[in-house]
Amino acid sequence: MKNYKIGTKCVQGGYRPGNGEPRQIPIIQSTTFKYDTGDAMGKLFDLEASGYFYTRLQNPTSDSVAAKICEMEGGSAAMLTSSGMAASFLAVFNICSCGDHFISSSAIYGGTYNLFSVTLKRMGIDVTFVSPDCSEEELQAAFRSNTKLVFGETIANPALKVLDIEKFAKIAHANGVPLIIDNTFPTPVNCRPFEFGADIVTHATTKYMDGHGSAVGGAIVDSGNFDWMAHAEKFPGLCTPDESYHGITYAERFGKEGAYITKATAQLMRDLGVTPAPMNSFLLNLGLESLHVRMKQHCANGLAVAEYLEKHPKVAWVNYPGLPTSPDYALTQKYMPNGTCGVVSFGVKGGREAAAKFMENLKIIAIETHVADARSCCLHPATTTHRQLSDADLIAAGVGPDLIRVSLGLEDTADLIADVEQALANV
Repeated sequence: MKNYKIGTKCVQGGYRPGNGEPRQIPIIQSTTFKYDTGDAMGKLFDLEASGYFYTRLQNPTSDSVAAKICEMEGGSAAMLTSSGMAASFLAVFNICSCGDHFISSSAIYGGTYNLFSVTLKRMGIDVTFVSPDCSEEELQAAFRSNTKLVFGETIANPALKVLDIEKFAKIAHANGVPLIIDNTFPTPVNCRPFEFGADIVTHATTKYMDGHGSAVGGAIVDSGNFDWMAHAEKFPGLCTPDESYHGITYAERFGKEGAYITKATAQLMRDLGVTPAPMNSFLLNLGLESLHVRMKQHCANGLAVAEYLEKHPKVAWVNYPGLPTSPDYALTQKYMPNGTCGVVSFGVKGGREAAAKFMENLKIIAIETHVADARSCCLHPATTTHRQLSDADLIAAGVGPDLIRVSLGLEDTADLIADVEQALANV
């Protein structure tokens, strides 16, 4: 479906039923698969044939949904994971080992920041955080001889900073490493990072892709554009024999289009088992079928509430990349001219106490540790998702102590504005 529009890919991508086969993707709720001979199964274990033998590695339901997301992003190969955090971890760990280093934008999701700054460091993988607004020279200065990748978010959660993808891709490629982009907030409906030079894309499918708060999940998509063998000395895991698979060299056997995802599936998913349940993949597909329609309403509600907040005397500041007053508006028009997301961040005058009072008075918008859902919700990140960070780290991540993140769902726009209005009136 390469030449079809994004809406058609959302509805019909990834799965092509044959004559008399189920119109909807079947739920293959099975851990194992039967074969007539041991030799036939042995070829699967040797990666000499395609097929399924154990759902911890691959499952037909999940693979069909991964193929749909791959088509939506314009990639060459994709896989699903049990969560967005698992996707971020596998995406980095697939090409980084103990003693390696990578660079990340500092404006990223708090859980990802902790994964990079704490957990991966315990594994001997070092990270350098740079401002998303850094110059090319500043970004270049962060590179080391053992740097293996650059990471960023299209729209940072919850800072809502828009990454200059082309700038980060240019410097990453000049140093022979790929750019990995978390594209959760805009989704491929509003932004396709591969078109601007990104090499690998991740998603927390729990958010807009599922869209209904029903299934935690993640996805990794490879563009198929990065030439691993051209930088073989940097990526021995892909470019030298893997003895756990009888000496297969992934980049030689599967090419630049398939090496990355094959290794992540055959090696990391095999050993770590961060596998999505087939039922969760099925639910994700139901969300994907309406994603292109839902994103329009999310963006319309986000812009309308942002415009209302910007004019309110009790609001100290508003950050929404779709506002003409946003410092990232030019980048928004470049990378996401048709809309961004439904998430708005802002500060109520009076700081933490005023923020708490505002949220307690909301009627429609619920306080939840969630975002990008059909139902509107809000959160105070400094005391929840980012509470592990110091004040200095909060500022670096673009998350001030007064920041409220509100995710506008699919409710009527007038009702959402009225809810915000009455809550502010009680502050």
